[in-house]
Amino acid sequence: MSDTTGDAIFSKAGYKKIKNDKPFDMSTINLVTPVPGPKSLAMLERRKNALPAGLAKSTEVVVDKAEGGIVWDVDGNTLLDFAGGIGMINVGHRPEQITNAIKAQVDKYIHTCSLVTTFEPYIELAEMLNRLTPGDFPKKTLLCNTGTEAVENAVMLAKYYTKRPAVICFEGAYHGRSMLTLSLTSKYSLFKKGFGSFASDVYRLPVPNLYRTPAGMSEQEYLSWCINNLEHAFIAQVEPESVAAIIIEPVLGEGGFIQMPAPFMRKIRELCDKYGIVMIADEIQSGSGRTGQLFAIEHTGVVPDVITVAKSLGAGMPISAVVGKAAIMDCTHLGGVGGTYGGSPVAAAAAIEALKILSSQEFLDRATHVGHLIQNVIDSWVSKYAYVGTTRSTGAMSIVEFAKDKNTKEPDMELPLEVLKDAVAHGIILIRAGLYSNCIRLLPPIAMTDDQLLEGLQVLEDAIQRAHEKRGK
Repeated sequence: MSDTTGDAIFSKAGYKKIKNDKPFDMSTINLVTPVPGPKSLAMLERRKNALPAGLAKSTEVVVDKAEGGIVWDVDGNTLLDFAGGIGMINVGHRPEQITNAIKAQVDKYIHTCSLVTTFEPYIELAEMLNRLTPGDFPKKTLLCNTGTEAVENAVMLAKYYTKRPAVICFEGAYHGRSMLTLSLTSKYSLFKKGFGSFASDVYRLPVPNLYRTPAGMSEQEYLSWCINNLEHAFIAQVEPESVAAIIIEPVLGEGGFIQMPAPFMRKIRELCDKYGIVMIADEIQSGSGRTGQLFAIEHTGVVPDVITVAKSLGAGMPISAVVGKAAIMDCTHLGGVGGTYGGSPVAAAAAIEALKILSSQEFLDRATHVGHLIQNVIDSWVSKYAYVGTTRSTGAMSIVEFAKDKNTKEPDMELPLEVLKDAVAHGIILIRAGLYSNCIRLLPPIAMTDDQLLEGLQVLEDAIQRAHEKRGK
């Protein structure tokens, strides 16, 4: 499905794209000052003086407004957003259907607290999530504010339900920044350094990153080793009767967009069934239609007991959800879950309209198309550029991984920084990823036209080419 005319494309969901009547040889990107320009530099100075130094930023773009896949900065530059708020803007910036829902809710009431009163947006969104998440068993939904909160609650519910202390997680995972979720998170130096000690009874296992199959093993042998290691951990690390939950991202987000093979996920499901362990799928980044299925785990045929959702669920509004088997969700004492802002009526109203779009077949088909378009372009970079080690996509969740040598696959952590800075200066917003921070991830809004996607990818390729030329390659 190709769209370069700007005609509406998610019509059954009521979604209307930004009009784009320009032919492909005319650019969306329009730079009238350097990025950052003078107004941006002034704002960045204010940020430095007012915000904590540890609050990192991937770019020096200072936003004035945004719509669809386009961002305008305070200096009047027009850029394409290939970061999408780290996967928060799958439906695009400010879709009319969602902004109208927010305005309508604000005109009625903003917040009365679900711990004090009952309001329909919370219930309606929960009913939708109970219906749309994988599994034909009875489900219930708890609404929270952030992905971190969703994971925290999912793990706490699993511990309460099983009366067990231990949790198994995986290398490359990112689950949040609270003390529990930071304990579950991998990539020590970036996220965890200096914040210990961490939560106890957390056990971390390797995942099958097939690009990094050890020398002397076939990919199938390596996958089999990873699968066997799941059972081995129950001998070497923790007994299964002590494990409350196994939590996994079906596609690693911060870990580098590594899709978990279906046999690996099936083995986790099998072990959870065998030992009464709660299987939690963290779909905070990989869900919300990004991969061409509403939830990435659907590609494997595996059904988790609990699923966490956030980011694009609210189309930019702060809301998250824990959706799970009713028996698990109902397990705590009265007052055992909840929070003052959980299920904000305004955020829930946005999420209801977002979910209508995200779950529509038109949107999922478009996400698949966007993924194919991106992969068809970036695939060629592996053979064209010496330091592009590999590329991979699951739907429209795509990544470029850089390596110093294609044979050794030694991660190149410097080149992505150089490429990213160059690409942003030429009009596209990007972020890095990967266990070694050696990847550039692509999460453009599915609302982007094909022309805009191709334009942005050309800017990125030009930046990669210039970086190679500086190295004499």
